[in-house]
Amino acid sequence: MKKHIRNCLLLTTLTAISLYGMNKAINLSSGRKNLLKTEKGKFYKWRYGDIFYTKQGKGSPLLLVHDLNPASSSFEWEKIVKHLAKYHTVYTIDLLGCGRSEKPNLTYSNFLYVQLITDFIKNIIGSKADIIATGESSSFTIMACNMEPDQFNKLIIINPTSLQNLCKSPSKRKNALKFFIELPVLGTMIYNLIFTKHNLNYIFYHAYYYKNYLVPTKVIDSYYEAAHLGHGHGKYLLSSIKASYTNINIVHALKKINNSIYLIGSEKRPDSHEILDSYISYNSSIEGSYIEESSYLPQLEVPEQLMQLLNLYLNPVK
Repeated sequence: MKKHIRNCLLLTTLTAISLYGMNKAINLSSGRKNLLKTEKGKFYKWRYGDIFYTKQGKGSPLLLVHDLNPASSSFEWEKIVKHLAKYHTVYTIDLLGCGRSEKPNLTYSNFLYVQLITDFIKNIIGSKADIIATGESSSFTIMACNMEPDQFNKLIIINPTSLQNLCKSPSKRKNALKFFIELPVLGTMIYNLIFTKHNLNYIFYHAYYYKNYLVPTKVIDSYYEAAHLGHGHGKYLLSSIKASYTNINIVHALKKINNSIYLIGSEKRPDSHEILDSYISYNSSIEGSYIEESSYLPQLEVPEQLMQLLNLYLNPVK
């Protein structure tokens, strides 16, 4: 009996060491190309962790908020940020838990990101700003605007999350999954297996791009690197997303907001028309428009088409 227990302990220890070694190797190899450099940016010393951001251009302030995903970062705006900087002072940030920003072990809630956006505008931008946000970041951007409207000018949301999905809330089953993902060694391995290059390729080919043969290798490499910066600590954001802590019902905020809101949907994204129509049904002053031949990330797939709409919304002809 003692021998059996000893063998089990030995096997468990060897397995843990092997998993730790594999996790370490993945973290080291993922950043080998060093695509997400920090030299051209700065860090905002926020109360919950350091936030990487960049600033460029001159003109009215514009904040770009990438999709809320452990593999996302401000790289998402690479193809349009210089064009926007011709007429605006453009700020990009890596959200807490993403990219080059800190990835602390905490529960990432919708209100946490509401605080981040409002604090960043107050302490770094210093004046009312226009915002462009993508997908899963739409909810906390709208909630932040609703709570402190004097800090916001126009809101432009690219492919917002469906209102139905935003109503999903934490449960015992989801919290159990959250606990499992956050386990020290095994949880990190699960996270690393989710964010392999193969899986990222699949997501881009089937959801993020419409013309999937146009996905550049650099884009996949950058998302892969972003996911693994911080020694797998992106798992804490992933666990919170999976447990629905980043969700919130924004219907009340949509009804109340008086700021100009523009929604941009992609024609090739499933349910795009239904999602935009549902937002507009709660606030008839919201304007919606669509981009053809693109899916979830038009800023990377068809930046020229997206810029035409952004110029129309941000720089209207007087």
